Amino acid sequence: MSDAMHRILLIEDDPAICEVLTVLFETHNFRTVAVSTCRAAIGFVQQQRPDACIVDLGLPDRDGIEFIQEVRTWSPTPIIVLTARTQESQRLAAFEAGADDYLIKPFSGPELIARVRSIIRRLMRRDQAQQILRLGGAEVNLENRISIGPQGEVLKLTPLEHRILECLARQAGGIVTHEQIMKQVWGLQQSDVRALRVYVASLRRKLEPNPTQPQYIVTEVGVGYRLVADLA
Repeated sequence: MSDAMHRILLIEDDPAICEVLTVLFETHNFRTVAVSTCRAAIGFVQQQRPDACIVDLGLPDRDGIEFIQEVRTWSPTPIIVLTARTQESQRLAAFEAGADDYLIKPFSGPELIARVRSIIRRLMRRDQAQQILRLGGAEVNLENRISIGPQGEVLKLTPLEHRILECLARQAGGIVTHEQIMKQVWGLQQSDVRALRVYVASLRRKLEPNPTQPQYIVTEVGVGYRLVADLA
């Protein structure tokens, strides 16, 4: 599918930045629609299903984090945050809410285009494959983010826990380093292994028969993790 067939929703209340983004994407043959509020953005995503959203966090009616949280309850549409907020806590909050990437203003046009293309390609590859992880009696649907336990119960995994599983599933059976996980899940260059261990421990409590002796999310000491699972 060519870029000209992809539609990008720009969620930005600064007219000057919105104009720059519109010219940038249309120069690279993307179609664009621009809105300035969360309310308008949610309505558009519900009705039109864009291929990706570029969202500023400082919107006039609601914080952009709230937009991400709401959309993630019913849509896997890729979301890239483009904001002036530089604090790591804000970046982590965006990824925890379900953002796919995070760029800081002022931004590089070529880098933004490259990241959008990369995310759309990844989503297309994911859509072309079945995305059911089987972990013993549990099943995790990576596409719609629904997890079912051995007894048919719904397991409540957070968006960030799903992102970690997706990262491991892309290299199922192979070692995924701490640095690779942190980069792909949080967009951070340097890993905070302690924080990652907390989330992995939470995943194990939800998915492993015996979290103290994991069978599926296996630790490779000093390196990272390996996912041992059937990917159907």
